[in-house]
Amino acid sequence: MTIEYIGLGGGCHWCTEAVFQSLSGVKKVTQGWIKSVPPHDSFSEAVNLEFDPSDIPLAVLLEVHLRTHASQSAHSMRQKYRSAIYTHSEPQSRACQMVLQELQTGFPKSLITEILPFSEFSASPPHYQDYYHQNPERPFCKTYIDPKLALLRQKYTSYIKA
Repeated sequence: MTIEYIGLGGGCHWCTEAVFQSLSGVKKVTQGWIKSVPPHDSFSEAVNLEFDPSDIPLAVLLEVHLRTHASQSAHSMRQKYRSAIYTHSEPQSRACQMVLQELQTGFPKSLITEILPFSEFSASPPHYQDYYHQNPERPFCKTYIDPKLALLRQKYTSYIKA
């Protein structure tokens, strides 16, 4: 088993955490804030993932990420919710760039998701970790997280944890 690390940001980290916790091959998800290097050196909501690429390919992780947040929208909250893939090496960055180019054809508008070098991570307080599983009946979870999980069950069945 080989473990790789990647950061993903785009929407609320509670949503992103729940999505990636649901996928087999993802060994650990920690929600919080990630920053990159200037000019992207402010923290924005994101998750840190540990995954086994032999169980879940990088391309699947990135496609799930792009389809479960507003990856084509340059909305006004992008400072807090930067659409990004935070990479830990130059080879990983190149691989992500190739995957994004391939996936672009499946989207009607241009993807705004940036591939950025990972710089620093700050975890959310413990009482917010595993938010969805602790609060599945909350209105936020029903409104925002449940539809994303339904998409996973519909499109990515073979990668859903048992």
